[in-house]
This record gives sequence, C-alpha cells and structure tokens, in this order.
Amino acid sequence: MGLPISYNIRSLLARWKSTSLAVLGISLVVAVFVGLLSMASGFRLALRATGNPQNAIVLQKGSQSEISSSFIKAANDWVAVDARIARGAEGVPLASPELVTIVALPKRSDGELSNVTVRGVTPAAFTVRNQVTIIQGRRMKPGLFEIIVGTHVKERIRGLDVGSRLSIMKHEFDVVGIFVAEGSSFESEVWSDFDAIASALNRSGTENSLTVRLADPSTLPSFDLELEANPQYQLEMKPERQYYEDQAGPLSKFLRSLAGFVSVVMGIGAVFGAMNTMNAIVAARGREIGTLRALGFSRSSILFTFILEGLFLAIVGGILGCLLAFSMDGLNSTTTANMGEVAFAFRVTAVDLVYGFLFATAMGIMGSLSPVLRAAAMPITTALREA
Repeated sequence: MGLPISYNIRSLLARWKSTSLAVLGISLVVAVFVGLLSMASGFRLALRATGNPQNAIVLQKGSQSEISSSFIKAANDWVAVDARIARGAEGVPLASPELVTIVALPKRSDGELSNVTVRGVTPAAFTVRNQVTIIQGRRMKPGLFEIIVGTHVKERIRGLDVGSRLSIMKHEFDVVGIFVAEGSSFESEVWSDFDAIASALNRSGTENSLTVRLADPSTLPSFDLELEANPQYQLEMKPERQYYEDQAGPLSKFLRSLAGFVSVVMGIGAVFGAMNTMNAIVAARGREIGTLRALGFSRSSILFTFILEGLFLAIVGGILGCLLAFSMDGLNSTTTANMGEVAFAFRVTAVDLVYGFLFATAMGIMGSLSPVLRAAAMPITTALREA
C-alpha cells in the first residue's frame, strides 16, 4: 500500500523553514554550476559563429593557430588558382590572404594593457567573410594606414572611436569604421589593409593564413591531402568552423572542469544541508512512521516516501537554480585565447540546463539516502515509543 503524494507535500510544507534552507542550498549550487557551463558554451558558440561552413583555412602544416603559422606569397598563389576554389565577380578566386598579430592596447576601464588581435586583410576578406558589416564609417582603403574595429573591442579599448588614431609598431593608423560580425570573435579584432600592416610589421611577402570559399566543401579532405603532400610549401587545410572550435577547445574544457570542481565542492555542502533536513524530518516523525507501519504501510512504501520528499527538494531547488542561471544569459565577458582577448556572451543552453537539473536530482537523492535508510529500518515498537 502506497502513501499519496499529497502526504509528502504537506510534510515538507509543515517544516517550511528547514525545507527552504535545503532548497536554497541546492538552487545556489545549481545556479553556479549552470553559470560556469553557460560561460563555456558562450565562448564556444562565439568561436563557432566565426567560421563559415563553406570556408576553409590554410595554415602552415603543424600550426595550432594563425599566429604560429607563416608561409610565403607563392604558396598562397598556388592554392588560390585551384579550380576547387569558388570564383566571384569576373572570375576572381574567393581567397583572403591574412596577416595576424597581437598588440597590447589600454582598456577603457582601468588603462591596463590588453592583448588585441590585429588582422591585415585584402578587399576579398569582405566577400569570404560575408558576416562582417560596417555599421559606422567606412571600410579602410587599400594601401592606406587605416583600420576598422569590431564593436566588442571598441567597447573595451580606449581610442578606437571613428576619427581616432592608433599607433601600431610606430605607424599611425586612422580609425575609419566600426563593424559587427554576427557575434563572432571577429568583433574582438582590429582589421587593417594587408599591405599597410605588412609594411608596419616589416613582413612583406609572407602571410599567416589563407581563408578560401570552396565551390564544394566535400572536396576539402582530398584538397588537404594534396596540400600536405607538397614538400615545397608544407601547408594544411581545415574547415574554418572546425579551426575556430579547436581554438575554443582547451579553454572550454577547462571551464567545464572548473564547473565540475566548484559544483562538487559546493554540492557537498548542499547534500549535507539536504541530509540535515531529511534527518530532522525523520527524527520529528518517529511516532508517525511507527503509526504508518502499524497501519500496514510497508518499509518499501515509507522508503519511497522519503526519497520522494528528497526529490521534491531537488526539483524545486533545480528549477530555482536554473531560473537564477538564466539571469546570466547574455552577460558579456572576455577571455584570453590564442587570438588574443575574445569578448563573448554567456549562453545558457538546453544541455546546460539538463546538466544542472540532473545535478540537482543527484544532490536530492544523496541527501535523502542516509535518513531514508534510517526511517525504513526503524522497528515499529521503537518508532511508537519516540516522542
């Protein structure tokens, strides 16, 4: 014979103070856990948005990032003329040679130096990276010392308003435009004309990467094999989206590991809080348990009853924790990656919420386990004698 669920709810409401403390503890742990997961998700999604599924990026073989890659212009010319590269107006290959460097610039908030990615591009970059849109000012003109800046880096770094001047390697660059890029990591970058930045960096004749639009993305594996097999240039090709996801990989894993560690430490406290609540419930209901047993309710029925009460605590705490975590959705933050500091927004995903809810459930069950076993093992005569 089973007890009605209304019995469990009335029991928890009758002890609302201890119940509230247990729920609060679980909800705070869940909020922190989901918040850290949403930070990792936001960073990963920002870098994923940087890549286009039709694009591929060519790097020096074995390079982990654009910064560590370098090859000569002849290698770029060899790749760009391949028939597998898509063509734009007048049959021009959709290929964007790029120079990438990191410069230290002062933050708006405190003047401390922050690493910012400066990317030298040709006009082809705006066709290959068609998510980049100028929202203020204009594009930089080829051959001139001009730059455009992403909205995120403009918000973080001093002196990047349209009309300002920025010194890069003792060369003065005029800020002529502000751009957005659909929330991708490009919004954390400064873009300059390829030849101008090459002159400033004294790097004429070389480039860090080549981003191409493929006529058929399915040809990428065979294309890559051909590039790697050429001993003259030592190149490799990756899907652009995969490249940027790989950049997020180590930091994303670290943040998820941190979420697990912090939440386990806090979760232990929440489990003890739930355990104390359930112990108090069992201790206060000794005679009630004995009466239920005398009325014919089995040990398994009483065991299920207390587990159900622990689950109620976990469910309510999990829901509140997820709602608290939602307040962090869209919160802006920055972190350092291979491409310098990247701005991104916290993103609470459905997967993060599921993990948070499962974590809450585990805390509720673990907190109930010891008191539940105690209640189920209590002899009827002993329980009836308790005050």
